[in-house]
Amino acid sequence: MISVNGGVFYLDTQSPGDLTSSERIVPSIFSLLQTQTCVKSRYRYRTLCSVVLQPDRASTCSESVSKPMLEQHQHSGMDPSLYTAPPEVRGMTCLDKEVFSQTVIVPALRVPKEVLNKLVKSLKKVALQRPGIRRVVEVEGSDDERLLLLDPASVSSPSSFSDAEAEALQSFGVPQELQRYELRLTYDNLKSEEVLRAVLPEGQDVTSGFSRVGHIAHMNLREHQLPYRNLIGQVIMDKNPGVTCVVNKTNTIDSAYRNFKMEVMAGEENMVAKVRENGVTYEFDFSRVYWNPRLSTEHERVVALLKRGDTVLDVFAGVGPFAIPAARRGCTVLANDLNPESHRWLQHNCKLNKVERKVTTFNLDGRAFIQGPLKQQLPVMMKGTVSVHVVMNLPALALEFLDAFRGLLDQGHSCDVNLPQVHCYGFSKEDDPQKDVVERASASLGFSLEGLCSVHLVRNVAPNKEMMCVSFTIPKEVLFSRESTQTEAIEEPAPKRQKCAETTN
Repeated sequence: MISVNGGVFYLDTQSPGDLTSSERIVPSIFSLLQTQTCVKSRYRYRTLCSVVLQPDRASTCSESVSKPMLEQHQHSGMDPSLYTAPPEVRGMTCLDKEVFSQTVIVPALRVPKEVLNKLVKSLKKVALQRPGIRRVVEVEGSDDERLLLLDPASVSSPSSFSDAEAEALQSFGVPQELQRYELRLTYDNLKSEEVLRAVLPEGQDVTSGFSRVGHIAHMNLREHQLPYRNLIGQVIMDKNPGVTCVVNKTNTIDSAYRNFKMEVMAGEENMVAKVRENGVTYEFDFSRVYWNPRLSTEHERVVALLKRGDTVLDVFAGVGPFAIPAARRGCTVLANDLNPESHRWLQHNCKLNKVERKVTTFNLDGRAFIQGPLKQQLPVMMKGTVSVHVVMNLPALALEFLDAFRGLLDQGHSCDVNLPQVHCYGFSKEDDPQKDVVERASASLGFSLEGLCSVHLVRNVAPNKEMMCVSFTIPKEVLFSRESTQTEAIEEPAPKRQKCAETTN
């Protein structure tokens, strides 16, 4: 093989015997390439041997590589990217694992066996780390030494070692002399990003990210990735132990039940997942309920606000990620969800986590839950010394449900009570999402929350779309307002409304 780099003309030979024929062609090379200042030959014969053929014949063959030689030889196959896919994999839609196999050159250190384990600890940042690859290999003809394979992205020459690493090499008596090692890489040794980058058209986004829900990997593919979806699914499943099903969301969450249509890209069609979050186990049919593993930290944050004996009213409970940890914390919980499947799995998970006696479940619309069971039990709950928390995690709509609290209770219940604390979620695409959600919550309540609430940024959902949580104590002026939230009352004639008001005084 012939290559040129930095004024140096390289001949890659296979054995020391090839040097004779190589030397005979050097004058011809110089006559053709007047700009070349040096011609070198490399061959792999137990270890790397670099020889300057012309014009400088002072260098001689050796089994180690001097520092300046190695700085040049990194361009002859010791590629920092390590793996370059063969061109025939580009555009592949049906996975052929054999095509990805390739032999690459990696740097290595020759290390005495007795110091190997200690040295590996000192060089762990630069040692080669690849799935299915042993970074320590035997040295041919030597029982007392081993080769420690290094990451070419971290080590391209002896000067690549940090001061601490160089000091460790010196203390263990290991020369900073790198060897070339031919390493056979197969599909099994590649990372998912490498495989997908090699397959998808150049210049297009490569996605290997997904949400893990038990044995299910959930992806959101873009339009240009759809022709490769089955291959992408197979790669994700191959490269992530425990994943036996890969699905792609085919539409947005726009149903009343907060679930979405999905297609299976690879693996089994078993959608019943089992996950563990913050010490709690959940089981559910992922295709029929809503579950977002990215909300784990938020679930934990809100539950940490609760004290033993508190009451939690979960308006949009799903399968229980707020309700069940709250019950385990010693709270009394009323949990509701409109989706019959979510309600069924909520009850199942309460039993699974042995908190069914602490959680009362409902299968109602959120507004009906607020104006029904919540309204009936809230007066009693507020009379105690413990706190009452209302959780409203339906970020697409929850802010619009806040008007259900307007005039919810009679004035007779307004004395000496602990007013409920609300944690209401919402999406915002505005430049000032905090201001936006506060204004929308205030409009829904008919009462300004300016200076009376706290706002927490939950997560960035998409570019220019934030998920926020507004927390506040329901003002007495809202909860005990004379204004009724019932449609019939709003539509009543003014005299009748006045009469009703006079009766309540």
